[in-house]
Amino acid sequence: MSQLLQPVVQETTPALIARQLRRAIGQGELAPGEQLNEAELSRHLGVSRGPLREAMQRLTQEGLLISIRNRGVFVIEVTNDDVRDMYLARTAVERAAAARVIQLDAAGGGDRLLAVSDTMRAAAEADDADALTEADVEFHALLVSLAKSPRLSRMHNTLMVETRMCITALEDRYSSHSIRYEEHLAIAQAIHDGDPAEADRLLVEHMDDAVARLEPA
Repeated sequence: MSQLLQPVVQETTPALIARQLRRAIGQGELAPGEQLNEAELSRHLGVSRGPLREAMQRLTQEGLLISIRNRGVFVIEVTNDDVRDMYLARTAVERAAAARVIQLDAAGGGDRLLAVSDTMRAAAEADDADALTEADVEFHALLVSLAKSPRLSRMHNTLMVETRMCITALEDRYSSHSIRYEEHLAIAQAIHDGDPAEADRLLVEHMDDAVARLEPA
């Protein structure tokens, strides 16, 4: 039998619900501090409360929701300390990923990242902040996936759900959308050129700059 044919992995209902809730939190549809209404969510998603509660428990364990006794379940509110900690973790993961991508296939990986940079450029030129944010998220997810490390990818997926709230907040923190595009372009080019020191430096600067923009003046 062909090795291309692999068993189909069927997600459980709680897993599917959890994925939708993560997306809603990351995109701000469920806002920081918002209380989750079980009855409303159950009707909206077309599921019973049992699997919904299991999904909410998963997200509580991941740190995206918080359960307060006698009050309910709420979306986490991100503090300045949380922002710094999330970006610290993301920096560690993405620096490791970038170094690995350069080892595996600098030119090929760089080409794919440059293609996403082109998408960012088009969004910036169209003044489309939503499309720019989507491409921003895609760039970082691709960077880590190119490292071909399941563990790095798992860690990064969780971190990106949390930091997506921050990335959305960054939309109005730049004087020009082109700044975001140019930062990602430089990282992609350094990886394409097989320059680990430059890629590492640019990633650290990129993350530090994001934290500085997110913190109140």
